[in-house]
Amino acid sequence: MELVVGIVLGVIILTILVALHEFGHGIVARRNGVTVEEFGIGFPPKAWSKKITRSVLGKKVEYSINWLPIGGFVKLQGEHDEDGGKPGDFGRASFWAKTKILLAGVVVNWLTAIVLFTILALFGIPKIVPDQFTIATDTVHTAETPVFNYIAEGSPAAAAGLMVGDKVLSVAGEGLDSPEQLPAITEENRGKTITIEYERNGETKTTQATLLAERTAEKGYLGASAFQREFYRSSWSAPIVGVGLTGQLSWLTLKGVGEMAANFFGGLAQKINPDKAAQEQANEKIEKAGDSVAGPVGLLGVILPGLVSQGLTYVVLITAVISLSLAVLNTLPIPGLDGGRWFLIAVYRVLKRPLTKQREEQIVGYGMMFLMGLIILITIADVGKIIR
Repeated sequence: MELVVGIVLGVIILTILVALHEFGHGIVARRNGVTVEEFGIGFPPKAWSKKITRSVLGKKVEYSINWLPIGGFVKLQGEHDEDGGKPGDFGRASFWAKTKILLAGVVVNWLTAIVLFTILALFGIPKIVPDQFTIATDTVHTAETPVFNYIAEGSPAAAAGLMVGDKVLSVAGEGLDSPEQLPAITEENRGKTITIEYERNGETKTTQATLLAERTAEKGYLGASAFQREFYRSSWSAPIVGVGLTGQLSWLTLKGVGEMAANFFGGLAQKINPDKAAQEQANEKIEKAGDSVAGPVGLLGVILPGLVSQGLTYVVLITAVISLSLAVLNTLPIPGLDGGRWFLIAVYRVLKRPLTKQREEQIVGYGMMFLMGLIILITIADVGKIIR
């Protein structure tokens, strides 16, 4: 049931965020004299549509709801850069107007993230990255009791009856204030039988666990790992935290995309080398690139279902993170994305060459093929993670 709720919630979140993105394009297009012909929720085939005589996006705009539920679109008159035969064509707009229209969706997604992070900061925003942006003089830090978030099969922890979700009160007689203490305590007591005090469903319990004498990569000495939820709450500085955290996470997202691309393409290039050691390094790089990113299947099948059980705070958090991720990705100069289309128009403007409709469709088409191929690869990696 949690999986179904996660998938439905994920579709709703993605649809809303993409619709806001496209609505941003439409609003700015209208303000710059470009005619909006249609604004759609989802993708065709159409389920319903109606032409509104006067609306916030202009006159005689067709609003539609379509059968493919993820995302949305806005259709502008004369969408190609070459178009410009009549008033209201996108192609007839100035380069500055085109820049504002193409980047409007990015700005809306960033603003959405800022608003959501601001709201979270007022009530308590979860700690999600080290050195998370806060205003020290207006921050109240709280930390919950650490809980087990992983129990390896056949491990001492499993044999002791410990379960994911158990609150860790003490290990070997030492109170656990943070998850980082667990590996150190178990290493000190390796090979020994220790007492673990924990809480399950509001009831305090104790159990005995005989630790492994040798550490393994998967199980450690206990075969368990712990996680601690930490929160930062602000008052007057909440809007500043919203802006600062959006900026911080946007930079980390861009950095992560760069590292992923370097690992993936570097690994592919290294695969040419027949040397066995080089082949192993190439496989590690490609695997690392796959592990560092999640696509639609990973998001809807793994991430969101897990967050649903954590409550509304984490659902709002992931919504903000997805929104800023959409903003960052759409700034990349890849044809098919907003940043790529702007980059294409800018390059031809600098070269003082006309960007024909045929050439624009060809380049954007190649960009879309690249993006679809990337999505397929990520989806395959997501399925592999679920199977594992």
